[in-house]
Amino acid sequence: MPPASPNLVHPSRVRILHPGGGHMPGPVVYWMLRDQRLADNWALLHAAELAAASAPAAPLAIAFTLFPRPFLLGAHLRQLGFLLRGLRRLAADAHARGLPFFLLEGGPAEVPALVRRLGASALVTDFSPLRPVREAFDAVVHELLRDAADMAVHQVDAHNVVPVWVATGKLEYSAKTFRSKVSKVMDEYLVEYPELPGWTPWCMEQPKDVDWDALINSIFSEAENVPEIDWCEPGEAAAMEVLLGNNDGFLTKRIKSYDTGRNDPTKPHALSCLSPYLHFGHISAQRCAMEAKKRRHLSPKSVDAFLEELIIRRELADNFCYYQPNYDSLAGAWEWARKTLMDHAGDKREHIYTREQLENAKTSDPLWNASQLEMVHHGKMHGFMRMYWAKKILEWTSGPEEALSIAIYLNDKYHIDGRDPNGYVGCMWSICGLHDQGWKERPVFGKIRYMNYAGCKRKFDVDAYISYVKSLVARAKKRKTEEYLNPRSKNPKSELGQQLNMSKALI
Repeated sequence: MPPASPNLVHPSRVRILHPGGGHMPGPVVYWMLRDQRLADNWALLHAAELAAASAPAAPLAIAFTLFPRPFLLGAHLRQLGFLLRGLRRLAADAHARGLPFFLLEGGPAEVPALVRRLGASALVTDFSPLRPVREAFDAVVHELLRDAADMAVHQVDAHNVVPVWVATGKLEYSAKTFRSKVSKVMDEYLVEYPELPGWTPWCMEQPKDVDWDALINSIFSEAENVPEIDWCEPGEAAAMEVLLGNNDGFLTKRIKSYDTGRNDPTKPHALSCLSPYLHFGHISAQRCAMEAKKRRHLSPKSVDAFLEELIIRRELADNFCYYQPNYDSLAGAWEWARKTLMDHAGDKREHIYTREQLENAKTSDPLWNASQLEMVHHGKMHGFMRMYWAKKILEWTSGPEEALSIAIYLNDKYHIDGRDPNGYVGCMWSICGLHDQGWKERPVFGKIRYMNYAGCKRKFDVDAYISYVKSLVARAKKRKTEEYLNPRSKNPKSELGQQLNMSKALI
């Protein structure tokens, strides 16, 4: 087997962690992690190309592992439901295309045994910068190569437009420094995806049938009850509908509002609503970017703003988590930020709230309470409010370490896109000044950028936002009551259009 094939996938997108012996005839296994899709997937394309390039051509299989606690089952019904329902659709699509889909419920530790049983010649995986995934991947590779030195092991960054190890070789200080480096090579990587090459039909060990209902119920019984959301449904088809649908597609119907409306919490219809799909890899950011560029003539400012968030800001978050192992602690902040925060850690606070009080939205600030309730009941908080929300946690807790810990805990528990580089960087930006600069020094915050209620009131209609959240909470409680009375109706239907129509009434 050749060590790499540059025909379909840019060679620098692929890291050859072990070249293999070149004479093993077995199948290629794609260990799917972060990019849970068949379309527009550079890792799957690379695995398929390796299989096609073998002599003779090799079969191809997909494996997905359910991570054990605390990484996966530390999530809740909201995230687990979206994950498993998306995998159910993906497995069916893979089967229809003749691709065996092995679901390994015991976690990454089952990968070496599967690969050995199949006699695989190569293992290909996608990329995540997060510690639990990297540690699991390293452990699997170490065990595999101990017993199978002839096996090739490749890793592909299928999540970022510009691979994280190509964009820059170090931790970047800000979006300004990162943007210039990414822009220089963008055209080299922002290209159309090729078609998947053919592969030898699978005639080996067949995947076990998965009782998805039983699996969902068993995992749900172990997870804390944070209800699923009903404003989006998982899967590749649903993701493409949100992006390009004729009804309420972001790029077909709503993109023109993005430039002026994305920072106004009373205009949620201006947002893309793509974050769940990007987080779970149901859609490629590269596909989103290419489709947006095709429509730039319709609304240049909105498309440029969207591409800035989609590529520069999102991939800057991967850069931080990849090059900074302490991405979720005060130790990961810049020295100036740590110093100013610790200098003011003992400052008197007007209010001190416990984690329980914050989680239950029991503060004296109705705007902050609304943002917390939006996250709890809707699974998503408006981006502008997320900044205000985290900064008030810094103001209302005993010190920056506690503030960051609580913010990450609440973010990961309730956001559908929790446990994501964007979430960690968002909390670090708000509380620790990451990717920001020093501002006028003040109590508690030191030189960290300050936000307050009065500033929000000048920027948008605070009362309208609070009313909007009340309507979301009422609808969520009504749905929960209906599910309690009718427990069979637990599969949420997409209500994106309904949510958008409700939000338009605010304008």
